[in-house]
Amino acid sequence: MKRLLLLVLISVCWADHHSNNYTLDHNRVIHIQAENGPRLLVEAEQAKVFSRRGGNVTLPCKFYRDPTAFGSGIHKIRIKWTKLTSDYLKEVDVFVSMGYHKKTYEGYQGRVFLKGGSENDASLVITDLTLEDYGRYKCEVIEGLEDDSSVVTLELQGVVFPYFPRLGRYNLNFHEAQQACLDQDAVIASFDQLYDAWRGGLDWCNAGWLSDGSVQYPITKPREPCGGQNTVPGVRNYGFWDKDKSRYDVFCFTSNFNGRFYYLIHPTKLTYDEAVQACLNDGAQIAKVGQIFAAWKLLGYDRCDAGWLADGSVRYPISRPRRRCSPTEAAVRFVGFPDKKHKLYGVYCFRAYN
Repeated sequence: MKRLLLLVLISVCWADHHSNNYTLDHNRVIHIQAENGPRLLVEAEQAKVFSRRGGNVTLPCKFYRDPTAFGSGIHKIRIKWTKLTSDYLKEVDVFVSMGYHKKTYEGYQGRVFLKGGSENDASLVITDLTLEDYGRYKCEVIEGLEDDSSVVTLELQGVVFPYFPRLGRYNLNFHEAQQACLDQDAVIASFDQLYDAWRGGLDWCNAGWLSDGSVQYPITKPREPCGGQNTVPGVRNYGFWDKDKSRYDVFCFTSNFNGRFYYLIHPTKLTYDEAVQACLNDGAQIAKVGQIFAAWKLLGYDRCDAGWLADGSVRYPISRPRRRCSPTEAAVRFVGFPDKKHKLYGVYCFRAYN
């Protein structure tokens, strides 16, 4: 009992001696320990922000410092933004600022800057968002020997779709899978994106690569060929496989596009080469798989005419299920990879806006 009472008295005295309050942001009070505890605190007001490809976004980050610990500012404050890779094995530099010195890295050049709404604002603005910008970002503030950080997730509005090439299913290693998505105006999907798509109803019985190097597939209607009829719905995980030797399909992710997707009205059906030329003659290009999925999911595009796409596949988007088109579900219907020289279909084109 005496020992317990002594511990309580020590705790009360220690808290009273070490705790100081600093009013830093209007009526908000931030508690920073003045001696042995942290003298610099970094916070993100939102753990997750949402935007779309082509849009602008602000990743929130503010820092709070103990003025008695740093004096009049002998140490310059260094603000560093990095992007965490999907496997968390490394960080990719995005932006660094120290006083008047600022540096932007690689694909972010000309697109990022600090918001600077107040002296303690380290929020990062990213303009003209790309598909590759999706992910987790770390805001780190350093002053002297003190540093702290916070993580913000950037989500993009978009759609996940399964993909395999003309060669057939289970023909892509990880690197080929990444390129296949890029070729279709998309990027390889993350697990979080696939999980959200599964929650939205995506059901696909073939395993595909994800951005972290894992192989998974989403099942909403359990059945024998897809893990068993008595299993629960979910995202099935095959685990991590050799990125060079193992071969699967891939799940791609795409978002809004800056352009017009349309079915070309043409007097006759076309071979693949004729379809490519017909789009060019109309001031456009033959559309990609990612673009038909984006138009279908994000714009509600609906057309019951099968048409060529850039990869040599033939598909058509149905947003309003009906007889003879897609009677049971809204979907991008897949006809296949027909003979390019002899089979005749319509064509879907895409005209980018400048």
